[in-house]
Amino acid sequence: MSPPLQIGLLVFPRVTQLDFTGPLQVFSMVPGAKLHLIWKRIEPVPSDSVMTLTPTATFADCPQLDVICVPGGGGTNDLLSDTEVLDFLRRQADGAKYVTSVCTGSLALGAAGLLKGYRAATHWSAMDMLAQFGATPTKSRVCIDRNRITGGGVTAGIDFALTLVSIMVDRTTAEAIQLQMEYNPAPPFNSGSPDTASAEVLALLRERGAQNQARRLEAVKRAAEQVNRSRVPDAVQRATLLR
Repeated sequence: MSPPLQIGLLVFPRVTQLDFTGPLQVFSMVPGAKLHLIWKRIEPVPSDSVMTLTPTATFADCPQLDVICVPGGGGTNDLLSDTEVLDFLRRQADGAKYVTSVCTGSLALGAAGLLKGYRAATHWSAMDMLAQFGATPTKSRVCIDRNRITGGGVTAGIDFALTLVSIMVDRTTAEAIQLQMEYNPAPPFNSGSPDTASAEVLALLRERGAQNQARRLEAVKRAAEQVNRSRVPDAVQRATLLR
């Protein structure tokens, strides 16, 4: 019997819960998969909504994962300078089959030096920030570059997870999960992308997010400086490419 797929999703304060609950629902339907919600300690973690999350594994006791996934959210800014988090991601990436993210979780992968030389997707508001980590920003719902698989903003997490299941297991399994979830989106408005949203809606959202966007840009700049000064991420990248 094949060993179970070990799939781990990072949870952290002010994570966007749909970034990881979408993929979590998909992964939970993969036969034989073992799922882990990972944080520094086993204690409740507040999301960016009313939902509170309970990790199932700590950095110290988490097994080597086949899939490490980093979701995004407002709390991503703090991850970019958190050496404990970044060191954990590097350790896991060194042995993982797939290094993945949803939404702005890709910025954390970038801060860990894990996207240098890779194409990557992220939330549209952070797209221009990926290049500071040596990544090539890619405007797509799901971006696949070798064993780096990154999803776009929030709802793209379901697309990302189904795509990954089709790669890890097979397409029939992924399609069966999609059907079981009745994932058949038909959004009521055509405003789910800055390319299709009205100028009024886009301006409103940018105004509301201006302060957080400025804070995130500063956090990205500081993290990128650290990545560019360090040689450790390059070693991790070489090890990944040799597998």
